[in-house]
Amino acid sequence: MTETRRERDLLGEREVPGGALYGVHTVRALENFPLAGRPVHRALVRAFGAVKGACALTNQRLGVWTADPTKGEAIVRACAEMAGGQLDQHVVVDALQGGAGTSTNMNVNEVLANRALQILGEPLGSYQRVSPLDDINRHQSTNDTFPTAMRVAGLGLLASLEKEVVALQEAFQQKEKAFAHVVKVGRTEMQDAVLITLGREMGAYAEALARDRWRIYKCTERLRVVNLGGTAIGTGLGAPRAFIFQVVDTLSQLTGLGVARAENLVDATQNADVFAEVSGILRACAVNLLKISSDLRLLSSGPEAGLGEIRLPARQAGSSIMPGKVNPVIAEATSQAALLVMAHDAAIAQACAAGSLELNPFLPLIAHCLLDSLDLLSGAVRILGRYCVDGLAANEERCRAHVNASTAVVTALVARLGYEAACTIANAASERRCSIRDVVLADGILTEAEFVELTTPEAVCRLGSPDRGGRP
Repeated sequence: MTETRRERDLLGEREVPGGALYGVHTVRALENFPLAGRPVHRALVRAFGAVKGACALTNQRLGVWTADPTKGEAIVRACAEMAGGQLDQHVVVDALQGGAGTSTNMNVNEVLANRALQILGEPLGSYQRVSPLDDINRHQSTNDTFPTAMRVAGLGLLASLEKEVVALQEAFQQKEKAFAHVVKVGRTEMQDAVLITLGREMGAYAEALARDRWRIYKCTERLRVVNLGGTAIGTGLGAPRAFIFQVVDTLSQLTGLGVARAENLVDATQNADVFAEVSGILRACAVNLLKISSDLRLLSSGPEAGLGEIRLPARQAGSSIMPGKVNPVIAEATSQAALLVMAHDAAIAQACAAGSLELNPFLPLIAHCLLDSLDLLSGAVRILGRYCVDGLAANEERCRAHVNASTAVVTALVARLGYEAACTIANAASERRCSIRDVVLADGILTEAEFVELTTPEAVCRLGSPDRGGRP
């Protein structure tokens, strides 16, 4: 094996590492784009393998390599290896790059060509036998393969995210049942408001996640429409009609995904609003995660000098100087992931809007942010469920103490006593420095049984007040 080999492109010759599966185009990209410091997302690489595999199979069926059938077989095999994750380490270009993803496409083309050459027993770089452009990229362009690979990668990651959201939703539903009997103070604007149960609070989180689940599922309808076969600008320049009409069906069969060719390939090539729409759905999920995580931190605060109404699982020591301190680290980490997803959404929106005429040159940034957001959300939802919500416990004693000490209880009496009478009771409790319960019992306003009836879990969660003919 030689230490280097020489390859030529439009700009001249360059040295390429002798054992590398990539080639001259990748070498130039590595020099030109030292930006993110990380390669393109692995899901994108594997999706590219599937896209190139669909193209290779379609070309093979159309007789492109009839004179050299072993070449077609080697190319199809190489594509299957990339789709299976076996060639991840060879796609090395930076996630952020100019050229609308051309560097990624060429890195993939070179790796597949050289892997096919290995399968055929030929030296690396023998492109007269298997060409990255004339064979691997046959009837294709970066402008249809890159966005199609983005969509395929996104569909796979969306399915994973949906499963994690379902699991978290179910975890909160379990807590809803477990805490249905725990009456506590409900708060608005950080102030005591009315009574509620801890179970109802958990149920509200589950309901928000149910909406996320539905929205994420519907995202697949947007991403499943691809522009493969449109080549450079959606007109199909350089591709036979037979290829255009067959290649997407082949991709669907290879991946098991219900991808479909866009009716308007020019639109699907030049406009990236679909990615902005999907990112907006992911942002909504991030919003819910941040809200839920913030609530869990607040409800568990203290634990002695704060609300302390719930106990979160202790995951690790919280301080290098304060003994015994345990922080809500899972909720904090989830919050950070959510915030980054929101930031990614802002970048995606601007990148999608910045496209020009027949192409969006900022697809690499869109892919980087979108796929990273999917990963971040899946990870955040997973750890929040497994490491936090599953082990979440109610501090019933603290909830009861807060109820007894709060004037929020008096709101439960309004339907029976009227607003003015309830205000009088609240003022009396404040002046006497005692509970609402003590006032109504001491003054003979209600019996013990009547007070308990109005403040049971069933009563505080009842939809509306019992019908008393419009009278308190």
